[in-house]
Amino acid sequence: MDILCEISQKLQQGRAKDIRALVAQALDDGISAQDVLTKGLLDGMNTVGVKFKNNEIFVPEVLIAARAMNAGTEILKPYLSAQGVEPVGRVILGTVKGDMHDIGKNLVKMMLEGKGLDVIDLGVDVPAEDFVAAAKENDAGVICCSALLTTTMNEMKSVVELCKKEGIRDKVKIMVGGAPITDAFCAEIGADAYTSDAASCAEVARAYFD
Repeated sequence: MDILCEISQKLQQGRAKDIRALVAQALDDGISAQDVLTKGLLDGMNTVGVKFKNNEIFVPEVLIAARAMNAGTEILKPYLSAQGVEPVGRVILGTVKGDMHDIGKNLVKMMLEGKGLDVIDLGVDVPAEDFVAAAKENDAGVICCSALLTTTMNEMKSVVELCKKEGIRDKVKIMVGGAPITDAFCAEIGADAYTSDAASCAEVARAYFD
């Protein structure tokens, strides 16, 4: 079996130890770090994303696959830096102010990274000012806001309004998600996209950078 296919398959199985060995072997064999990343690790994570979206696998399997992905990327990072490989794009991610939920956000982060995006994760209870400051500082193309409470979802509107006020609204796409969020709410606050699950979020975010 081609070693890149093997990396993809082992990642889907969540075999972090095997991934470390295979990534090192692929590099020793002269395969570029970029190819190991895109044709091995990201290929595997994309498959995980599709299976998750189709309810063929569930959160625990995604978490195990993401751990394997991280094991591989840790080895690749110095090689990618040396080759001057840039991420496809940069995304600011966080759960809005007043909301402490992070499971959904963490899943989104894994899926975004699985699409080759650089994710700046601001954590939970993030005020609008921090989203906007991070987007400006990191020249990000997308802001992803998560909320699980009806009492905190209006904070997303504050992010949209502050982006306008700070003059970056035309440079950044604002995506919203979480249990109480709907397409109608997204349109009402002037955000760009609502997605109902982590895999869909990653697909839409990735498309913004094409």
